[in-house]
Amino acid sequence: MKKDINIVNKKAKHEYEFLQTYVCGVKLIGCEVKSVRLGKVSISEGYCYFNNNELFIKGMNISDYGYGTVHDNTSDRKLLLKRKELNKLEKELVKGLTIVPYRVFTNERGLIKIEISLSRGKKNYDKRNDLKSRDIDRDSKREISGRFTK
Repeated sequence: MKKDINIVNKKAKHEYEFLQTYVCGVKLIGCEVKSVRLGKVSISEGYCYFNNNELFIKGMNISDYGYGTVHDNTSDRKLLLKRKELNKLEKELVKGLTIVPYRVFTNERGLIKIEISLSRGKKNYDKRNDLKSRDIDRDSKREISGRFTK
């Protein structure tokens, strides 16, 4: 039985407005795969960039697997997308957008995938509006359930 992983970058949802999302594979070595399956991965500081028409992720931290070979925790890793999707993403980056990793997960076949998003940075007032609407929703749910006391 394979353990399903689902690691989410919550900071990205707060900092960026997602325009489009893509699911892509990632090129890893054996001990990195085992570390990811144990949940020893962090993408909160990660971002994606193009180099020679290929997409790479930088700042994705994969901790060492205790029983394997030692690897570089924050090395750049190649993301696997179709050429058509890569060309589309590269054209969009010219417009001042960025590519942010949002989620690391295993698909139904047990392969490790990364969900990336073509994003635009949020302004401070957008972030405040999001927090305000979230607080209002939470308070209204409390009132409906009858647990709200003042």
